[in-house]
Amino acid sequence: MENDGEMGMFFFPWWNSKNPLETVESGGFIFTCFVAALVGILTIAYTASQWRRDINLSWTKAIARSKKNPKARHKTPVAPHSWERDSVSRTKNLNCCVCLKSMSPSQTMVSSLSVIHRCTICGAAAHFSCSSSAPKDCKCVSMVGYEHVVHQWAVRWTEGADQSDESSFCSYCDESCSSSFLGGSPIWCCLWCQRLVHVDCHSNMSNETGDVCDLGPLRRLILCPLYVKELTRNPSGGFLSTITHGANELASTVRASISKKYKQGNETSVDTGNSGSNGDESTESTADTGPAVVNGTDAVLENSSSLVNGGSSHGDSDSNGKVEKKPSVKRSGSFGQKDEHQGVRSKLKYELADLPSDARPLLVFINKKSGAQRGDSLRQRLNLLLNPVQVCELSSVQGPEVGLVLFRKVPHFRVLVCGGDGTAGWVLDAIEKQNFVSPPAVAILPAGTGNDLSRILNWGGGLGSVERQGGLSTVLQNIEHAAVTVLDRWKVSVLDQQGKQLQPPKYMNNYIGVGCDAKVALDIHNLREENPERFYSQFMNKVLYAREGARSMMDRTFEDFPWQVRVEVDGVDIEVPEDAEGVLVANIGSYMGGVDLWQNEDETYENFDPQSMHDKVVEVVSISGTWHLGKLQVGLSQARRLAQGQSVKIQLCAPLPVQIDGEPWSQQPCTLTISHHGQAFMLKRAAEEPLGHAAAIITDVLENAETNQVINASQKRALLQEMAVRLT
Repeated sequence: MENDGEMGMFFFPWWNSKNPLETVESGGFIFTCFVAALVGILTIAYTASQWRRDINLSWTKAIARSKKNPKARHKTPVAPHSWERDSVSRTKNLNCCVCLKSMSPSQTMVSSLSVIHRCTICGAAAHFSCSSSAPKDCKCVSMVGYEHVVHQWAVRWTEGADQSDESSFCSYCDESCSSSFLGGSPIWCCLWCQRLVHVDCHSNMSNETGDVCDLGPLRRLILCPLYVKELTRNPSGGFLSTITHGANELASTVRASISKKYKQGNETSVDTGNSGSNGDESTESTADTGPAVVNGTDAVLENSSSLVNGGSSHGDSDSNGKVEKKPSVKRSGSFGQKDEHQGVRSKLKYELADLPSDARPLLVFINKKSGAQRGDSLRQRLNLLLNPVQVCELSSVQGPEVGLVLFRKVPHFRVLVCGGDGTAGWVLDAIEKQNFVSPPAVAILPAGTGNDLSRILNWGGGLGSVERQGGLSTVLQNIEHAAVTVLDRWKVSVLDQQGKQLQPPKYMNNYIGVGCDAKVALDIHNLREENPERFYSQFMNKVLYAREGARSMMDRTFEDFPWQVRVEVDGVDIEVPEDAEGVLVANIGSYMGGVDLWQNEDETYENFDPQSMHDKVVEVVSISGTWHLGKLQVGLSQARRLAQGQSVKIQLCAPLPVQIDGEPWSQQPCTLTISHHGQAFMLKRAAEEPLGHAAAIITDVLENAETNQVINASQKRALLQEMAVRLT
C-alpha cells in the first residue's frame, strides 16, 4: 500500500495536495471530459457514415438522372421488370429503384411495408407504391432486329457474389471500381457481359466501341437475344383456341376409352420390352405445387397429365389411368407426341429462330423444393448471368417439356439441372421422350440432399462446395469445358404373380433399395410433406435423416427380411444373408451422400469386376440395418457384396418400403424386375488431369464435325460412348 501511495505521488503529485472536496470535483471533471470525448468520437463516426451514405445516394441519383437524360440515352431496348413479392428482411443495403430510399429492415418499421417487390431478373427492389412507376431498364431478353447486342448498363442492385476478381475493374480505364471509404466514381454494370464501367468513362467508351456487347466470357452458354423472338398471340383467337382445346380433350377421352376396351380384349402386358418408348411416365414429384416460371413470367400448363408421382405407389388411380392410356400412345405415337408438342408450344412466350450452327446455349432447370430449397436465389442469380428465357423453373404442374420444346430447333445445347438426384432423373426422362437426333448432355448443380450423381460427375456434394469454388460463374465456365460421358439407365417394372404390370415402369439412374434404408427415406419423405419448412438446409436434412435412422434402430422391423425377399441375378438365385435388413442394387459408386458401397479398391473379392456407371452391369449388396448404415457413413464398415449382373429380379413376399434414387414408397407384395434401358449423355467436370481436358476437347471436336456434316448424329453418339469407356 505504501508503494502504491508513492507511485501515486510520483505520477500525480497534485492529487495529494488537494483536500477531499477538490479531489471529488476533479474526478467529476475528468469523467465529464471522458464522456464528452466519447460522444464526440461517436458523432464524428456517425457523421462520416452518413456522409458516405449521402454520397452513395447522390451517385445513384446521378446515375438515374443520366439514364433519363435524352442526350445520354443510347438506343437500347427497354424491358419492364419482372416483379415478385419478397420479404424486406432478406434485403440488405438495398435502395428502392424508384424513390431511392433505403429498404433495410431497420428503416422499415411499418408492418405493411415488410413486403416489397423484387425483380427476379436484375435483382432491383421497389416499394409496392413505387413499382408501378419503375423505369423499364431491366434485362431485355429479345433483341430481334438489332445488328449487334448492345450493352444494357444499369445500377448494380445486388452484390456480385458470382463475379470474378477481374470484373471488379473498369472495362475502359482498368481502374478499380470498388468504392473507398469516401467512395469513388459511380459505376454501371452491363446486364449481359457483367462488365463494369465508370459513369465518367462511359461516354468515351461508347464513342469508341458503339456500346456493342460480346456477352462476356460466357458467350457460348448465353442464349443470344438476337435470336429470341417474342410470340404475339392473336387476341381474337381466344374463343377458337378454347374450342380447339375442348376438341383435343374430347379426342383424348375417346382414345382412352378405345384403348381400355382394347386392353380388356387382349390380356397382354402393357410394356413388352419396348425400351425405346417411355409413354407418359415421368419421375420426380417433389417440385413446387405453384405455377412454374419460365421466361420471367408465369407459364402454367393446364394439362399436365404427363407428370406422375414417380416416387410413390399411393396414387393408384393415377397410375392405372396412365397404364390404360399407354396402348393408344404406342399405336399412334407420332400423333400423340405431335399433340403434346403443340399443346406445349401454345404456352410458350418466345421462340428461337436462325441460331448459328456453332451456338452452344445452356438450358437450365431449377427445382425449388430440392434440398435446401434455395431455388429462388439460384434463379435470380442465373437470370443475371444468362438469358432469363433459358432458365426454367420446374413444378408439379409443369415439367421440363416446355424448355425442351423451346430448344428443340437448337442443334447443339447443354442442360443444367439445379436439384437433387430425383430432379436429374425427371429431366433425363423428359429428354428421352423428346427423341432428339442429338440428345443434349446434362450437368448437375448439387442442390439436393445426397447429390450422389453429382458427386460421381465431379460437380460436388452440395451448394456449399460450389460457393467455395467460385460461385455460379465458375460452374458455368466448368460446364463449357466439361467432358461428355455416358450413364446407364435401368428400367424397374413392378409385376404381380402372373407377370402383369401393376404400374408404369420407373427408371433408375443411381440405385434402388428395399428394406431398412428405404424405410428411413420414406419416413423423411412423409416428414417433408407434413413440415416442409423444417428442410431449409442440406445440413439440417442430414440431421433429420440421422434422427429417423436412430429411431429405426430401436425396433427390429426387418428382422424377418431375409425370408421376405428373393433375389435373382441373371437367372441365378442369390442367397440373402440372415443378418440382412436391406438389399441395394447400385449403378454408381455413391450412395447416401458419398458412401461407396462396392469399393473397387477392395481386393478381398477376386471374382467381381470393378463398378462402372456405363458397363451395363449393376451391383447387388446387402446391409445389416440402420446401425450398419451409420457405420457406412463414417467409413467404419462396408456393405456385403452379393452379385453383379445385367438383370435383377427381387420378389417381395410381404409389404416392404422401396426407394429409387431417393424417391420412396410402400410396396405391396410383387416382383421388381430391373433391366438395362439405355444410356444418357452426362457432363463430367474436367479434372486437372490431362485425360479430363482431352475428353472435353474431343467432345468439342465431335460437335463441330457433326455441325459441318463430317459425321452424323449416330456416329457422334457412338464415338462419345467409346470415348467415355476408354477414358474412364
